[in-house]
Amino acid sequence: MPQSVQVRNTHELYYLRTQQAQEKMERSEKRLKQRLRVCVATCNRADYSKLAPIMFGIKSHPEIFDLEVVVLGSHLIDDYGNTFRMIEQDEFDIRSKLHTIVRGEDEAAMVESVGLALVKLPDVLQRLAPDILLVHGDRFDALALATAAALMNIRILHLEGGEVSGTIDDSIRHSISKLAHYHAVCTRSAERHLISMCEDHSHILLAGCPSYDKLLSAHQRDDYTDIIKSWIGDDVKEQNYIVALQHPVTTDIQNSIKIYELMLDALISFNKRTLILFPNIDAGSKEMVRVMRRKGIEQHPNFRAVKHVPFDQFIQLVAHAGCMIGNSSCGVREAGAFGTPVINLGTRQTGRETGENVLHVRDADTHNKIYHALELQFGKRYPCSKIYGDGNAVQRILKFMQSINLSEPLQKKFCFPAVKECISQDIDHILETQSALAVDLGGTNLRVAIVCMKVYNYHKLLPSSQSDEEGKVVKKYTQLNPKTFEERIELILTMCKQAMADAVHLNCRILGVGVSTGGRVNPQDGIVLHSTKLINEWSSVDIRTPISSALHLPVWVDNDGNCAALAERKFGHGKGVENFVTIITGTGIGGGIIQHNELIHGSTFCAAELGHIVVSLEGPECMCGSHGCIEAYSSGLALQREAKRLHDEDLLLVEGMTVNNKEQVNAIHLINAARLGNSKAESILHTAGTALGLGIVNILHMINPSLVILSGVLSEHYENPVRQVISQRALLSAQGTKVMVSELEDPALLGAASMVLDYTTRRTY
Repeated sequence: MPQSVQVRNTHELYYLRTQQAQEKMERSEKRLKQRLRVCVATCNRADYSKLAPIMFGIKSHPEIFDLEVVVLGSHLIDDYGNTFRMIEQDEFDIRSKLHTIVRGEDEAAMVESVGLALVKLPDVLQRLAPDILLVHGDRFDALALATAAALMNIRILHLEGGEVSGTIDDSIRHSISKLAHYHAVCTRSAERHLISMCEDHSHILLAGCPSYDKLLSAHQRDDYTDIIKSWIGDDVKEQNYIVALQHPVTTDIQNSIKIYELMLDALISFNKRTLILFPNIDAGSKEMVRVMRRKGIEQHPNFRAVKHVPFDQFIQLVAHAGCMIGNSSCGVREAGAFGTPVINLGTRQTGRETGENVLHVRDADTHNKIYHALELQFGKRYPCSKIYGDGNAVQRILKFMQSINLSEPLQKKFCFPAVKECISQDIDHILETQSALAVDLGGTNLRVAIVCMKVYNYHKLLPSSQSDEEGKVVKKYTQLNPKTFEERIELILTMCKQAMADAVHLNCRILGVGVSTGGRVNPQDGIVLHSTKLINEWSSVDIRTPISSALHLPVWVDNDGNCAALAERKFGHGKGVENFVTIITGTGIGGGIIQHNELIHGSTFCAAELGHIVVSLEGPECMCGSHGCIEAYSSGLALQREAKRLHDEDLLLVEGMTVNNKEQVNAIHLINAARLGNSKAESILHTAGTALGLGIVNILHMINPSLVILSGVLSEHYENPVRQVISQRALLSAQGTKVMVSELEDPALLGAASMVLDYTTRRTY
């Protein structure tokens, strides 16, 4: 009996184990079925550079995605470098290779290539049965992909739609957008264009360019000098060579060939080492190659002509070039991430958004024009631009794909009528708030803040007056200001990097960095010329370069008084006022002048040093070395000096006041003493208010503003004395000038942010 029980238990145990294994297999199969099947189709070397970062992202999440790779187009042509091999070198399993190019490099060959692709694609797509097909850009091969997928009821995610450029590419790009169900765009303008094209704004993701994820993290490789030597020559130095890449314009082939010939002539005359890449496979490319060979470029000692450069090495070559020339989208897009000077020739990129590093020669009809452009651009360096991305595109796209509901009807919905203004829903992965990093360098503290342009209502779309909140400090970071330059720059970068990391989670798109600092500043070059005595080691300092290089963001720098005026112009009482003056009353006295809606800097950047207007020939000594300045009477330091003098003479404290022995006497003690009836303290404050009022009267008589804004910790104490002095001392025509106290909590931070937001949100290309 015990033996049979044991046998029965053994059989039961076997059955249970078999059942558990089967259930485990079913669960595993179910998980596999639930994985999102994503097909990435790449046609050429250019689109692979944009798709590769997404492919790596998909591959790193095998529990979520099932990646299928299809290769077609010029990837499989020997004359164009057989670039499918770099996909294999990146260890991607290519499920299908389709030879779709009909040779001829003319208009008819392009049409035949689209037809051949349409013949071959259905079998591949039917076999792979993807949930989503990723299509990039504006190539004729991509149009064939989108057409086949749309007709086979496969969801299409189109990358980099909504952009504007020259040639037939525009028409192809917009055609693909109309076939696509979802869109991942690079810029807010592209997003607006798609919305105007009646695309459903809930299916549009403002992601940025995926290639920027790699550009911003990988362009500072230690071996870049070896890469330069291997491609251009052992004797070539950084920023002393040119990268040239010119493609045919399919809507104006003969003119584009002429421009190509003029470019080669200018490069030969300019006599610098040049890496020149062969043109793409578009109609007209064969004629361009003939021009290159007729001029002997492949044998010329200054030129290195190549069909293909791996993208990670191409990054290094562009990043460290003295100049890039041609009409490739790489010049107007990726090169901006490095601040590399670019000369854009012809009309192929007309309409593209570009950074300040791009010099356009659209009517490139003479050798001299192009040569002169080379003289202007070669060897320059520009602030890096993030118009096309901030390094977080891939994670946004992966998150966006996961949010796609495969049970939704496949039929596209178009939003009619066209939306005149971009009013995207505030969904976490769709809308990001335009924001800036603001840095305020004070005598004591170093502050960094994330400042947003607008905050939309999260629950419903309200009228703009109810839902928009401009100039909001989203998050603020404060540390003691270090005493040395090196420590200060290191701390600024550390705090900014932390803020940038937090900004991603706070749904804020950082457009740039604005820096507010004491002292005399050259805002054009981002240099502090002379600092205040309160900030050590801060004269003749280039702030822009180290911050821009480390953060890959454009950087603006200005004096703290000017920043306060900018803050008022954008967010405060100065909004809509054409002429006004802001006076900062704090540790020192400063300010900014807005005249005809523009900030006044002066010929040597010392305009609006309002604290150093002399109001008495024999007044107290000022920190600037002069006597009788407003700052010597009315600043926080001046009031602190007088408070200490009264305290040392036992004339400060009155009934109801105490000062701890460890407590430092300051301006607040003087103000409190005056409030409690201390006549000497009252007299000092009256003199300080009068001095400030006299200085403001001088300003009214010189520039005649319609508004004076008092800002800073002492502004409320000076409001009435200033008004009184104006009424007594100003000319009759100036006595009606309004005097208001600022309502902004952080004018220095808001002003620093406004430099970024004003520039990046109003710029036109």
